[in-house]
Amino acid sequence: MNMIWKGNTLSGNRFFRNHRIAPLLIGLAAFGGVLRAQDSSQAAPPAATQQPSTDKPTDQAAKKDTPPAEGTAVTGKSKLEKETGTINDRIFTVMPNYGTVENASELPALSSGQKYRLATAGVFDYFAFPFNGALAGIAQANNSPKSWGQGWGAYGKRYGSSFADNSIGTYMTTAVFPSILKEDPRYYQMGKGSFKARAWHGVERLFVTRTDSGHDRFNYSETVGNAAAAAISNIYHPAEDRTFSRNIVTFGMLIMWDGASNELKEFWPDIRRKVFHKNNP
Repeated sequence: MNMIWKGNTLSGNRFFRNHRIAPLLIGLAAFGGVLRAQDSSQAAPPAATQQPSTDKPTDQAAKKDTPPAEGTAVTGKSKLEKETGTINDRIFTVMPNYGTVENASELPALSSGQKYRLATAGVFDYFAFPFNGALAGIAQANNSPKSWGQGWGAYGKRYGSSFADNSIGTYMTTAVFPSILKEDPRYYQMGKGSFKARAWHGVERLFVTRTDSGHDRFNYSETVGNAAAAAISNIYHPAEDRTFSRNIVTFGMLIMWDGASNELKEFWPDIRRKVFHKNNP
């Protein structure tokens, strides 16, 4: 369901999912503010009092008629964000925040294609590559699993396994099962209320989700999707890791880190405002 902090080592411990190193966040935020200001000025209807000056308005009108540069968005949001009503306001400017809905209680249902695009954005986030490299390095240092030994070949196996764990988990909980079961994989921030109520909201979303029709029900995508991801990992994990206990540990870690991810999604706007003094993403 969530696309932060959902990774695992080869011993079954997943820590993070889907990250991107994005130093462009600060520039994007400033750029979005400029674009919104321009958008509001363009939206203002022409008034009779604006017509007396005939020279500069003509130049300004010509500039307004010039289409924006390729790849720019008038709202400062990406195409995926606008399509899905989400905002990838990176937590601590580094951790990706795909699938988060801020300041909205209801949105149109996502199509299956949009769910898969959300999952893909998380899986191939820039941060995922160095992070999986770090996870593989930890597993290499711990010689886990032992049957893979050491050396660059063994490191490659560990890197591939970590990347596969992340990718499969993301697709199962964000795209595959939400599409089959008609569930909404987005996280709707509560945003207001007591700390206790909001913290509970993050935990509750592990077990309760919205359907595409807007109703609440048990979050099958989170539970069944993570169980499926743990089971599929047996295909490429070595025989010594294909145990029931390792699968249970992997499943439990997935659920736990999804809960931590929800809490970060819920309280990041407050941290952004109070610590970084930014009211808007």
